[in-house]
Amino acid sequence: MKHHLFIFSFNKVRVFFKTILLFFLFSVVVYPVYILVSGKFPYKQFTPNLSYIVGSYGHMYSRTKEVKNITSPIDILFLGSSHAYRGFDPRNFSQYKTFNLGSSSQTPIQTKVLLNRYLDKLNPSLIVYEVYPGTIEGDGVESAIDIVSNDVNDFESIKMSFKLNSVKVYNTLLFAYFVEVFGTFEKFNESIVKDDDTYIQGGYVEKKIKYYKKQTNLKRENNWQLNQVCMNDFSDIIKSIKSKNIKLMLVYAPISSQQYHSYKNNVFIDSVMNSYGVPYYNFNQQVLLDDSLDFYDPTHLNQKGVNKFNAKLNDLFMNALHKK
Repeated sequence: MKHHLFIFSFNKVRVFFKTILLFFLFSVVVYPVYILVSGKFPYKQFTPNLSYIVGSYGHMYSRTKEVKNITSPIDILFLGSSHAYRGFDPRNFSQYKTFNLGSSSQTPIQTKVLLNRYLDKLNPSLIVYEVYPGTIEGDGVESAIDIVSNDVNDFESIKMSFKLNSVKVYNTLLFAYFVEVFGTFEKFNESIVKDDDTYIQGGYVEKKIKYYKKQTNLKRENNWQLNQVCMNDFSDIIKSIKSKNIKLMLVYAPISSQQYHSYKNNVFIDSVMNSYGVPYYNFNQQVLLDDSLDFYDPTHLNQKGVNKFNAKLNDLFMNALHKK
């Protein structure tokens, strides 16, 4: 009886280890091949957990390509979401050497990655960090995929993917490594003009002039819900910048007044930002703009609005950098 039990137990152990071995072989051989084939599959609706798009919306490829060619320190570095790369126009700050390292839906998780890659290289005198609450409450997946698809990947990408723990990010990162190994990443050339967007040297994207049609039934019933993981990285970013003795300015870029006042806890957001002990400016309260004339959608300025907003910023930059 004991002999039969021993044989039965041994067979169970053998089956278990055989399963582990097959899973390992699948993981290191079959799964990467699957990712490679899926990434090349033209019908993306059938590969929802892989979203590698080099040259995606927002000209991130052009931005990261340009930043790699900067060889001397800059005056001002802009960080943040699309409100940054569509809101800080270097042509309006021509007396300074600037660069815009914003990206679509950029959360503090991605800001931290980009700073770890490029801050020492750029060595700015001033960092202007755009702090739209909508990105700080996001999960960071969209922005991670944008950066993974349009920048060379390193250990920062791996750390970011583990932090987000998203299958979509894991798969996209694995495919991005295939692209880099086979050299197709370097062969890509992004058009300066794409649809209504034009890439401007310095990291800015100009939108063809459009006007926002105000909504008639938007109610004041929303609340910002800040993501704690993002807030942890946000705190780390501010501490890191302070430790390098770089001047820092937090800026809440204008959104339409209708959209802004649809949130009930704007005072809470201001209190959170003011708690970090660095200059914070909520331009929803400091610049006079018209929802219908100065925006192209509820949260983004058109070029007319950008010029008005940037004119206000110039005074702050002059004081911060002590330049006449």
